Amino acid sequence: MPTSSRKASADQQFGADCGPKIAEVVSLDLDGRGVARLEGKVAFIEGALPGERVLWQRTRSKPRFDTGRVIQVLRASSDRVTPRCPHFGLDRGCCGGCTMQHLDARAQVAIKQRMLEETLWHIGRVRPELILRPICGPTWHYRQRARLAVRYVARKGGALVGFHERASSYVADMRQCEVLPESVSRLLMPLRALVERLSIRDRLPQIEVAVGQHATVLVLRILAALTEADRQLLTEFSNEHEVEFWTQAEGPDSAAPLDPQQAGALEVTLPEFGLKLPFRPTDFTQVNHRTNAVLVRRALALLAPQNDQVVADFFCGMGNFTLPIATRAFKVLGLEGNASLLQRARTTATSAGLAQRVSFSQCDLFKWTADDWASLRRAAGGRIAGVLLDPPRDGAIALVQSLASQTPPSRLVYVSCNPATLARDCGYLVQQKAWRLRAAGVINMFPHTSHVESIAVLESSDLTS
Repeated sequence: MPTSSRKASADQQFGADCGPKIAEVVSLDLDGRGVARLEGKVAFIEGALPGERVLWQRTRSKPRFDTGRVIQVLRASSDRVTPRCPHFGLDRGCCGGCTMQHLDARAQVAIKQRMLEETLWHIGRVRPELILRPICGPTWHYRQRARLAVRYVARKGGALVGFHERASSYVADMRQCEVLPESVSRLLMPLRALVERLSIRDRLPQIEVAVGQHATVLVLRILAALTEADRQLLTEFSNEHEVEFWTQAEGPDSAAPLDPQQAGALEVTLPEFGLKLPFRPTDFTQVNHRTNAVLVRRALALLAPQNDQVVADFFCGMGNFTLPIATRAFKVLGLEGNASLLQRARTTATSAGLAQRVSFSQCDLFKWTADDWASLRRAAGGRIAGVLLDPPRDGAIALVQSLASQTPPSRLVYVSCNPATLARDCGYLVQQKAWRLRAAGVINMFPHTSHVESIAVLESSDLTS
């Protein structure tokens, strides 16, 4: 392309002046980027923190906003810290698993709380009457669940095992990880050497990590069958490093231990309630088990189930909230779309002596209607006092609308992994149905990332129904 044509193309994308600019950063967005306002537009700047003055380079321009990255920090925030991980950064090749290691851990929580409040207002036009104290746990080596990408690239010297590079599909060249358990971090380099020796090294795209109190399981996502030599290598690695290998050839239910005789137990422990919840390595569980224990305690305190009340737990999974509630309430109805998780919940309820106090049902909660809610109430004897709701990122607007249709519960505790859908759903209840948003707060389930989990408690205006 002629030089003049390249310049014209750049001008069209970035504007006539696409050189470095100075910006005053006022906040962070939900992706952890600094937010500034220049020339009538919003700029989202990677690597910038609130209160900073930075020199930044625009990388993309849209009619209403620009995106870019920090070149130099001219005035640093007092909350800026030196990242602990050598693989953290903005440069090409840096790991994308964390985005906020340059920000003090306590400041991360405060900013996430502000993000939650702003999202509730801007999307739902709601404000909580009370801001809950943040739920926090360990900030390093906390990830007991992870999916590590695997890539064998002979021309680059062999195998890579780790998270993806920042804003890239490439696998980062990682030698350690400060958010994985230390025992797993130490395995990154040995795993690379192992992959290089396998016959299926170019047919192994992912290793899923699941860590319990007494076992560490590595699930190999394989696209070709293992040879006997492969199995021998995996057995030797397993014995040397005290890990268990599973293989997964198709969907999650196809995962199976390499050696069924040595398969250890993975479990989520909730000692406050005397519960141990066994799980398979491909089951959904919270990544931060210690923070999860605090979350369960907080959720039950907000829900306040009584021993003469019936409670419903929607998106109950393997019973993370259902079974603790069953130790307090008269009856708990657990509803979930995944049959395998429900079976796990039933088995755990029986072993915990709670089978008479819980009832599990499989259903599509994204298609839940007012008639379904009415049927559930009838099955519960006419009244469900409280509801716990823990949906995926899409939220649960249809379910929320059904709950508010007739004879609503007195109290709803909503655990969310997406502030935007939480705000939408709370906004419907408050703006359309006159519910009250009593309280809300953040759960720092993923320190050093921009991911915001939260919990909210709402009360129906129809408390006497």
